[in-house]
Amino acid sequence: MSFGTSFGFDGNIDGGGNPVMTILIVVFAVLLVGVVGRGIYVWMKNNRSPQETVNARVVAKRMKVSGHGGPAVTRNVSTMNTLHSSTYTNYFVTFELENGKRLELGVKDPEYGMLAEGDHGRLSYQGTRYLGFERV
Repeated sequence: MSFGTSFGFDGNIDGGGNPVMTILIVVFAVLLVGVVGRGIYVWMKNNRSPQETVNARVVAKRMKVSGHGGPAVTRNVSTMNTLHSSTYTNYFVTFELENGKRLELGVKDPEYGMLAEGDHGRLSYQGTRYLGFERV
C-alpha cells in the first residue's frame, strides 16, 4: 500500500480526478480573486479621491450583523453546553450634505456609538472612506 493510492491519488495530472471537485475549486478560486480584486480596486479608488471636509447632518444609522447563522453548542469543562456564535458587525452612518446629497459611510464601533441622528457638524471623508466627524 503506497501513500498516494491509499488516499485516492494515483499521481496522474491528466484530469483523471473528480470533475465536480475540479469545478468547485475553480469556482471558489474565481470568487476569491473577485472579492480580493474588488477590495483592492475600492482601496485604490479611495486613495485617488480627494479628502473632503463638508458641513453635514447625521440622518440615519444602521448595523449589519454577519457570521454563522445560529449558536453552536460546545462542551467545555468549566461550563457545559455553553452557547457560542461567531458573528461580526459592520456599522454604517448616513450623512446628508449641505447640497442635499446623502452619503452612507462605514464607521468603526466607537464612532458609531458617539454619533446620533440629528447631529450637525463637519464630515471628513475620502471617496467611500470615513475620516471623521466633528460636531459644531
